[in-house]
Parts: sequence; structure tokens; C-alpha cells
Amino acid sequence: MRAIKKFRVATYNIHKCKGLDQRVRPERIVKVLQEIDADIVGLQEVQWIHGVEESNDHAHFIAREMGYHLTLGENRKLRGAAYGNVVLSRFPLIETRNHDISVVGREQRGCLRVDIDIHRDQYLHIYNVHLGTSFIERRHQALRLLEEDVLANGDHIGPRILLGDFNEWTRGLTSKMLEDHFQSADIRIHMGRMRTYPGVLPVVHLDHIYFDESLDLESARLHRSPTSLVASDHLPIFADFRLCCRSADVPVRM
Repeated sequence: MRAIKKFRVATYNIHKCKGLDQRVRPERIVKVLQEIDADIVGLQEVQWIHGVEESNDHAHFIAREMGYHLTLGENRKLRGAAYGNVVLSRFPLIETRNHDISVVGREQRGCLRVDIDIHRDQYLHIYNVHLGTSFIERRHQALRLLEEDVLANGDHIGPRILLGDFNEWTRGLTSKMLEDHFQSADIRIHMGRMRTYPGVLPVVHLDHIYFDESLDLESARLHRSPTSLVASDHLPIFADFRLCCRSADVPVRM
């Protein structure tokens, strides 16, 4: 099929903009994102407070500096600030919803869904997540993600991309469950390496991009630069896709 739109997607846990030098510098996150030049970005561990100085409103500062549309998914409060996931996009944002995927007794977590008009009324559905640190917790969260009101919503037409920090240090049950329904932008295939955390000397692969088979993946890469090595404790990954004619009217199937 003829490709009609190319776009780049990135995921990046920015660790509250606190770098490995323990300094909070949102401007370094902006520089890393400028280096990547993605069209759509999912950020995790973001904080924001409306109407305060930029040092406490990282989400709006980053969006303003990048010139992107912004949507916020608050999961909890952190020292008085809203805290959660963020999606930035060059393309118009049509609708957004933050799904609660919290497990009782564990930290509050969410899945931020954003519907994006990527090309002439063709819609792309982005799901930005930050899963829990417990094996059992992640299993419950994966099952929650696969429910009808989240990833299996039959009312959504167009391809889906699920990205974020999955906190799975090895390829466990959560990864296997998601790979049953999605393709994976596996950076091992494209770069021969897979580790994204911690940034300077990564030893585990926590960050992933999953996508519907109706999208064509061109490449997937880990971004390493002098700034990215210090800006956060994670390294960002990004993938280049082609949106094809056959993607336009594909309903969600699980």
C-alpha cells in the first residue's frame, strides 16, 4: 500500500527533570527532545503546577519550549504538584482520557490515552503508561490495559501505539501478554542493544514502544547524547513509522 504519512514517536521517563547530577533542569530535557525531533512524545514522571515558576511546572515549560500541543494525565500529587504522564504532539489532539490502572496498596498509576488527528482525519491512538514496580502489580495492570474500555475499545478506529516505562526488568508475563496483541519496536534488532536504564551505564530494558501491525515500522533507536546521559536516569527511545492507506479504517481488535 502507498504510504501517506511518516512520523516519529518517542518515549522518555524524565525522572522529574532531575539529572544524574541531582540537579533539576527541565531545559536539559528540552534539549534532548530537540535532538530527537519526534512528532509525538510520551513522557513519564512529570510534574506541573499551573501558574507558578517554570521550575515547578515542567510539563508546560517543555511543551512551550518545543511548540507542541500538550495533554496531561495526573495520577497523584507529589509535594503539592500534579504528577503523572504527559503526551506532546505536533499534530492536533482530538480527545484524551486518563485511565486509572492503580492496584490497591500500591502507588497510583495511570494510562493516558490521546487520540490524534495525524493526517486528514486519520486517527492515531497513543497510550502512555508507567507501570508498577511489583510483578503482581504489573500483571493486574496489563490485564486492566487489555480491557474493553482501554486498549480493546471497539469504538476507536485507527492504529494504536502503547509506550512508556513498563518497569519489567526481564521479559516477564506483562511483556508476553502485550506481545500477544501488539508488535514491538525492538531496539535490539535495529541497534544490537536493548538497555535503557540507568542512563550512563544501562543494564535493563524498561522502556518500550508497542504498536498495531497496521503500522509500518521503519526503525527504532535508543538516543544517546552527552545531554541525555545526564538529563535523566533513563535514556529515551524513538521509532519511525509510516501510516498507510490500509491503516485509516482499521478498527481495534484484541
